[in-house]
Amino acid sequence: MATIQAVGMIEFNSIAVGIESADTMFKAALVEPLMLKTICPGKYVVAVHSDVAAVQAAIDAGMSAGIDTVVDSFVIPNIDPAVISAIGSAIAGPAGNALGVIETFSAASCIVAADTAVKTAAVDLIEVRIAMGVGGKAFCTLCGDVGPVEMAVSAGAEVASEKGLLVRKTVIPSIAEQVRRHIM
Repeated sequence: MATIQAVGMIEFNSIAVGIESADTMFKAALVEPLMLKTICPGKYVVAVHSDVAAVQAAIDAGMSAGIDTVVDSFVIPNIDPAVISAIGSAIAGPAGNALGVIETFSAASCIVAADTAVKTAAVDLIEVRIAMGVGGKAFCTLCGDVGPVEMAVSAGAEVASEKGLLVRKTVIPSIAEQVRRHIM
């Protein structure tokens, strides 16, 4: 995939409105799809990428079209490439003994938290799991040395907390090997 300049996402509580809003977004600005899909529990997410102005225009159009069904949204200029790679799939071979988890009430807030976390400290983003099989919640996992993991988790959790969408955050300083094999 080419370098992504900006990413925007809207999470809707209606599948029908989400699809309709996606159509509005693509007609409003020259953006490319990153993700258009249903997520639990009966929500729909539309994520697009392009230059910042185009992404903002698409998000504005989608927000106007789906105003009463919007759960959460974001526009992230210069999103960290690790976040794109980690959405929905675990990254093999992360380093470090500490594991951090940020759990949120929305997919959008989790992606913003993950991007903030990896931009805050030298950590490896393992996975960003968005609302499939987790009851509409989302979580991200990251690892590294204890200090950087604590800094990253705190920063990522803070942005989710500001919107009232943080469920919980945790840092495990020395994760058991049995858990490591299944999480990482």
